Amino acid sequence: MSLSKGSTPILDEMDVKILRILQQDCTRAVADIGKEVGLSTTPCWRRIQKLEEAGVIKRRVAVLDPPRINAGVTVFVSIKTDQHSLAWLERFHTAVNDFPEVIEFYRMSGEVDYLLRVVVPDIAAYDAFYKKLISRIEISKVSSAFAMEQIKYTTALPLDFVLRQGNGNEG
Repeated sequence: MSLSKGSTPILDEMDVKILRILQQDCTRAVADIGKEVGLSTTPCWRRIQKLEEAGVIKRRVAVLDPPRINAGVTVFVSIKTDQHSLAWLERFHTAVNDFPEVIEFYRMSGEVDYLLRVVVPDIAAYDAFYKKLISRIEISKVSSAFAMEQIKYTTALPLDFVLRQGNGNEG
C-alpha cells in the first residue's frame, strides 16, 4: 500500500487479498492470513497495521444476529423536511444520533431528504421510537416501510474496483 495525492491509499493485490479475508472474519490469526495470501506473519501484520493507520480498516467489530438480541424488525424511514437551516440540520443530526435504534442514517438526493434504517423488536417499539423522534425535531413528512424479508445482507464492501483506482482503467 502506498499513498497517492491527497493521502488516498493505493492498495495492491496483496492488500486486497488481506482485506477480503478480514471482511469475512477479522478474528483469524495473522499467521493464518499470511499463509493464505503467501506472506510470513510479520509482513502480513505490518500490512494490516498500515491499512488501519491509513483508515482503510476503520474498526473491527462483531456482527450480531438481530433476532437473537430482540432487534428483528427492520424499518426504512424516509424523511422529507422543509427545514434547511444549519441550526435545524445540527439539531436533527444530534437527535437521530442519540437513538441506538437508528443503525444507518443517510442524507439523500431526490424526493427524500433523509433515509434511516431502524431496528426494533416489534411495531410497538417502532411506534415509541417514532413518537420520541417527532417530539425532538420538526419533520414535514415521514414514511415508514417495514422489511418483510432480508434477502441479502453483508458488511463486506466490494473490492473488485480497488485495483482499478489510479491506473487509468476507471469506467
